[in-house]
Amino acid sequence: MPRGVGGLSTTNIKAAYDVELMSSSTSRIQHELWPLEEINPKAARFPCCLVWTPLPVVSWLAPFMGHVGICREDGIILDFSGSNFVNADDFAFGAVARYLQLDRNQCCFPPNLAAHACNHGYQHTEFGTAITWDDALQSSVRQFEHKTYNLFTCNCHSFVANCLNRLCYGGSMGWNMINVAALILFKGQWVNSMSIIRSFLPFVVVLCIGVLMVGWPFLIGLFSFSFLLLGWFVFGTYCVTGLIEC
Repeated sequence: MPRGVGGLSTTNIKAAYDVELMSSSTSRIQHELWPLEEINPKAARFPCCLVWTPLPVVSWLAPFMGHVGICREDGIILDFSGSNFVNADDFAFGAVARYLQLDRNQCCFPPNLAAHACNHGYQHTEFGTAITWDDALQSSVRQFEHKTYNLFTCNCHSFVANCLNRLCYGGSMGWNMINVAALILFKGQWVNSMSIIRSFLPFVVVLCIGVLMVGWPFLIGLFSFSFLLLGWFVFGTYCVTGLIEC
């Protein structure tokens, strides 16, 4: 039998090299980012996107509020819309009005603790990692299938924030209701002009009727409501730890 270095046979050395090469190839396959399909609003397909739609009544009074979801690589929308329930391919409260496609290259998909691309290795591992985009979303779905929905403490934004933290998107483990809402609000694209009308027309109608019937006190009350609603989420997220925790 041919001998190698240190008494090892050349056959054994070659076998060990083949195993190492196979392991390396498997790692590359696991982390290859396959091309995504085109965004198709008519078919409600938004690959790797955050999506938003206005909420009945709530958005009529505070148009910056809405319902948000996150999409799989095949474009199917996932959204936390009720206690112990995550919708798949049935976006609650209507068609998508605004979307933002995220870059999978900004995610951390570590096969092990030593392979983290982010700076939150232990924290990310403790929270829960994934090896693909869809794997991260599915893990969050399983977690939120045992959560009680509450508009003020555990809602659709909480679910999306959980997904982004599991992905460590943008190298951050600090995703929450506020920065998820800000991300889609300031960077999201409108699907079309009708989406803009659908999002703001009810608010304008309520505003006009209220001012005509009640006068300027209605306007003050409406903006006070919006300020208090926004203040609750900011206060609960950044000022009192655990007050808003899902």
